[in-house]
Order: sequence, then structure tokens, then C-alpha cells
Amino acid sequence: MENENFVTIEGKKVAIEGERNLLELIRKANFNIVTFCYQPELAIYGACRLCLVEVEGMGIVASCCVAPKAGMKVRINSDEIRNLRRINLELLLASGNHNCTLCGKSGNCKLQKLAKDMGISEIRYKVKKHTSEIDATAPALVRDNSKCILCGNCVRTCNEVQGIGAIDFAFRGYKAKIATAFNKDMVESHECVSCGQCARVCPTGALMPNSSEIEDVYKAINNPDKKVAVHIAPAVRVGLGEVFGIKPGISVDGKIAAALRMLGFDYVYDTSFAADLTIVEEATEFIERFTKKDHLPQLTSCCPAWVNYVEKFVPEFIPNLSSARSPMQMMGPVLKADFEERGGKREDLVVVAIMPCSAKKMEAKLDKFYVDKNPDTDHVVTTVGLAHMIKAAGIDFANLPDEEFDKPFGTKTGGGVIFGASGGVMEAALRYAAAELDPKRQGRVIFESLRETKEFREAELNIGDIKIRVAVTSGLRNARKLLEDVRAGKAHYDFIEVMSCPGGCVAGAGQPQYEGWKIRKERAQGLYAEDAKLAYKSQDNKEVMALYGHVLDKIGGKKAHQLLHTHYTDRKDRTGK
Repeated sequence: MENENFVTIEGKKVAIEGERNLLELIRKANFNIVTFCYQPELAIYGACRLCLVEVEGMGIVASCCVAPKAGMKVRINSDEIRNLRRINLELLLASGNHNCTLCGKSGNCKLQKLAKDMGISEIRYKVKKHTSEIDATAPALVRDNSKCILCGNCVRTCNEVQGIGAIDFAFRGYKAKIATAFNKDMVESHECVSCGQCARVCPTGALMPNSSEIEDVYKAINNPDKKVAVHIAPAVRVGLGEVFGIKPGISVDGKIAAALRMLGFDYVYDTSFAADLTIVEEATEFIERFTKKDHLPQLTSCCPAWVNYVEKFVPEFIPNLSSARSPMQMMGPVLKADFEERGGKREDLVVVAIMPCSAKKMEAKLDKFYVDKNPDTDHVVTTVGLAHMIKAAGIDFANLPDEEFDKPFGTKTGGGVIFGASGGVMEAALRYAAAELDPKRQGRVIFESLRETKEFREAELNIGDIKIRVAVTSGLRNARKLLEDVRAGKAHYDFIEVMSCPGGCVAGAGQPQYEGWKIRKERAQGLYAEDAKLAYKSQDNKEVMALYGHVLDKIGGKKAHQLLHTHYTDRKDRTGK
């Protein structure tokens, strides 16, 4: 009937159910039409011209830019359309330095995948020889503009999702490229906070997390004079398996432990241990602040890109940041202090952190996290970087039997594991605070309202006559809006959690690439599934509590502050370091 609300796609009737463009409708019909510049979380752009379709009465259009209307008849695989897509893809391949065998993105590159899927075996256009324009000056990210296809994903993510604008299009015509302000190297960019979300959406090898430390890790492993300890962040366990064909969200921590031993690491630990330790210190700090009404709301401090943002853009909120270090930067000094207590030398223990995040690479290099020129964390390898190491060693990861992490620093609770999901830090802190403020409180309290269902969440915890108002958000644009409301007196909270990556660490730049929300939601659900199997709150981690009176003095004590807390610097004037 004429009034039926559907579009005919290649002869198949597909109902319109709120899709914002033809591309979404076509994909709903199980036609995985190709595109580079389309990202579900970003505004419509229409730059790559690969999602071309033919609409009866309209001609050839970019499907991402056209809203579906009842009665439309769409062709997506006509000879003309397929030829146009092929031409556009070949022109992209001819426009840059796309030597796949020498590219770190090989095997995980969208341009490479589409060329293979479309059966392109030759390029009919003159390929200009490009010299690599590698900028590896920053510890977090490496960029190579010779591999850039100018899709604009990185620029739009930095602007639309993070609200920063550290990069943009520069120059014109064939000289056009993506650049920082004044075309400076990444390390000189004041605006960049190292979150790496630009690299997460880059479809080629133009932007990637810096992987240069992997060789240093191999050298440490093969040095008979060194002992090498490695620990994995919570989000890694639900992301790494994707590289080896395992469903997103399935925890592979047991296989990771086995693989790390096969790679030659001496001690294999879990960063979730240090996440529990972070909660003990940070939640204790919050209880003290809340009781005294001192510098509220307290802001979480475990995301280094978020801390970077506060120091550079809103330094007036520095006093609100928790002084607690991130779990990674707690784990390093604790491992080295313990190693010294057992008779070793600090410099003879090499600590390697496997992280889902590019900003962690920046964090580990900060001067304040060194003792006599020896870093607390020697090397940071991303989730994808670990996958490369496993593949290079010929390890059959998917078929490895599960192994346990080494004790005591492999012990964890659910409170530590959920750190990897947006809302997890806050939930773990509230579990701790509720038990400390109301010792008679029994059983688990699941803070569903704090778990990721939308960009901003808030909740109120009632403990007797005490009411604690908290908020959770991820993505720095959202964080900026929240701080503006706090500053203007429009919002009142006692505790705020911010993660720079939308969805939290499960969506970090060091994780396998993804599009949309489905995979990041599955990863988060995997962490909560692990949580349900473990002890409920961080103070239930007996190995963490045993540190006090051993490596540490007391919760919030002098030695604890020395090893587990930090300070921050106002860098808004661009001169702070």
C-alpha cells in the first residue's frame, strides 16, 4: 500500500524505524555498505563518497546524507555504483603511502580490508611516491600523514566528542593535511590530552598508539640481570580476545596470564589489585573530605587524559581532584618497594603495564613518577600491542589453557575489575564508603543507575541520615558541560567520576578498534559478569589490606602518600610541565 512506511532496497522492503539516514536502513537490511567517514557517534559528514547508492528519481547520492522516505527505491549494487565505489577506493589507495606489509595497522586497517573485500588487485591511477611523515615525538601517539585519507574522523572526534580541537584540516588542495595548531609536533601541542580517541576512529595507519616500547620490553625480558613484572588493566581482559576471534566481552584473563608467561615475564599480575588499592585510598580521602565539606565535589583521578584536561583547561578544579594516583601508577611503586623489601634493587625490577589506553604512555613518562631517574612504570604496552607480541611469538592464544595470576598482586575483587567501565570507579568507591560509614550494612548493592546507559548518570546514596550525591560521565565534552554546571551552581554533587573515553577504558585507544556502541557495551557487560563472581568490595581484598603495616604504613599514612598519591600542576598558561 502507498501509505506503508518502508523503503525498497534491491527489491527487498525494509521498514523505516527511526533510522536517521539511508545508510543505517541499508545496514539494517544486512547490506554492509562500505564507508570511511561515517561514525554512528558523530555528525553526518559525507566526505569519503564510498556509501554511494542510486535512488529512483534522485540519481546517485551518498546514503549517509539522505534521510529515508516511504516509497523510495534504492539500488546499491548496480554496475555504475560498484564502478564508482571502486574508482573512489583506488584513488584513495593511490593518494598515499599505503605499503601494507610495512604498516603497523596491517591486519586491522579499514582501507586494507575494503580493498580486499572489493577485490582490488591493481590501482589504475598513477601512485605518487610518498615519503613517510612520521611524528613520534609524543609518548602516546604516532602519526604519519602520508597514510592519511582525509576522512576527517579524527578531527570530528576531537571536536564533537572531546570538545578540544587539538587537530584540524590545514593547507589547501593537494597540500591539505591534518595538523595540530601551527603545524607543531604532537609533543608540542598544548591542547592534546593524549586520550587517543583520534587514533581509535582512524581507518588507516595515519594515527596509532605509540608501540615503540615493545622492543624495550623484549630487551628487558632477555636481560639476565633484570626481573620483569607485568600487570594487565581490567579492560584488557574483555578486549584482547577479539583479535583472536573470541567474542567481545568474553574475559580471557586466564589465557592472558598463560601467554605472558610464555613470552618470558617473571611475574604476572593483575592491575585490578591496584584498582582495589586505589579505592581504599581514594574512598577514604572522599569520606574525610565529605565529613569536613572540603573541596567538594571530589573528582576521580585514575584517567590520565582527564587529569591532563583539568590541568590544561580547568585548573581551578585541581583542588577537587583526588590526590590518589591511578591504579597503574600505584602498582609500579608498590611492586618496586616490595622487591626492595625482599632484597632486590629497585632498578633491577622492570615493571610493564598492559593498558587499553594511549594516555597511560604519557602518564608513565611524567617526571613526578620517577625516583632517582628510575620510573615507577618502566614500559606501557597497549592491548593491541600485546596482541602483536603474542602473534609474533607464534602463541596459539585462543586454545591456551587458563592460568592464574601470581600472588599476592594478582588478587582482586569485583570492585577492582569494574574500573574498566564508565561508572565502575564510582560504584566501587560507593561500595567501600557505604561499608565504612555503615558497618552493619550487609549484602551487595548494585548501582545500576551508574552503569552506562547514557552519557551522564547521577545517583543518591542514602546511609542513615547521610545523603551522598554522585555523578558519572565519559567523554571530555560531557565533562566540560558538567563542570560548567557545577561552577555556575546549577548542579551540586559530592563525588564525580570522569573518563575521557566514551564508555570508559573498555573503549580506550589501545583496544581493538570498533564502531558504534554495541561492542563497547559487550565489553562492559563482560566486566560486570566477572564482578558477579568475585568478592564485592575492595576492602575484601585481604592481600591489599595486608600491604598496610608491610610495604605501607596505614591508609592515608605518610608512606602511603609517598607511594600512592600525587600532586597536580596548573598548565593553562602553557608553561607548566
